Amino acid sequence: QVQLVESGGGSVQAGGSLRLSCAASGFTLDYYAITWFRQAPGKEREGVSCLSTDGGTVYADSVKGRFTISRDNTKNTVYLQMNSLKPEDTAVYYCAAEKYYCSGYGWPTSGKDYWGKGTLVTVYS
Repeated sequence: QVQLVESGGGSVQAGGSLRLSCAASGFTLDYYAITWFRQAPGKEREGVSCLSTDGGTVYADSVKGRFTISRDNTKNTVYLQMNSLKPEDTAVYYCAAEKYYCSGYGWPTSGKDYWGKGTLVTVYS
């Protein structure tokens, strides 16, 4: 079965850290760029970070310097290390896969081949 499964969400105090995982099954992530999106209650889904197959990375301004995206192809998994978390980081986090390279400007949600179902991150002050 082809799927992406996110994990690692939870509840953490502001200033804390979490590491999210996006594990693929039924296909290999070697040929896919992975984008992390998030959606807070009552808000639109927004792009957080993307990692292309050539190692190129993109970060939203709101998370630069705090979040780090990486991949372990041996585990067919992409990670999002989130440090210095803020209450405004509270959201459901989703990962999405598309072939080879991150999409261009604007963090489009269209054109993705696979989506996970999300993992909830809650940051309390």
